[in-house]
Amino acid sequence: MLRNGTGWCEMRVQTTIEIFDYWNRIRGAADAPLKSQVEPSAVPHLLQNLFILERRDGGDIGFRLAGTRICDLFGRDLRSERFSSLWANGQHTDIERTAMGVMDHAMPALFNATGYSTVGHQASFEIIMMPLRSPDGACDRLLGAIAPAAAASWLEIVPLEFLALDRSRLLPGKFAKAAPAELRPINKIVAGKSIHFGQVMRRMVSQLLSVEAR
Repeated sequence: MLRNGTGWCEMRVQTTIEIFDYWNRIRGAADAPLKSQVEPSAVPHLLQNLFILERRDGGDIGFRLAGTRICDLFGRDLRSERFSSLWANGQHTDIERTAMGVMDHAMPALFNATGYSTVGHQASFEIIMMPLRSPDGACDRLLGAIAPAAAASWLEIVPLEFLALDRSRLLPGKFAKAAPAELRPINKIVAGKSIHFGQVMRRMVSQLLSVEAR
């Protein structure tokens, strides 16, 4: 578990801890840093696990960049691919709404997910998404990381077929006194079912804003 200036964060994977710490350093007192502030040379050992998502003209969220380790996990180049395509059936819309919510509210989110291979292997992953601002002030990109929670030799050989979200929560960000807001857990494969994470996120953000306003 990580303790830093933004409060308690239930991060257990070194990659997500380090990139979240870097994001916090470059944003300073702002709720989100400018995308121009991200310097790959500052975190060279993390690059293979990092991604950048962007809000596209069609209204969806797609990969602008994806580290080699992430592309290897899925057995293909993910650049320009829709982010929601990595997730189980029934989660596509809500995953995309959640990513939109991270941008709209400038509040990072942490996910625990299970990855399923094409031959039935399973592995746990920790995923983080953090908002980035454009020069005009809009949050239209996300800096993130995908990293396995534990080493698994098959991950080097067999590609993942999809991710299934187990748990997600907002990180305190500028709400330094608030505990991480936990979203509703999900059962491990929920193919055919849609849990409304976008709605849950909006409700949790409203609650946090109410706390801040007091």
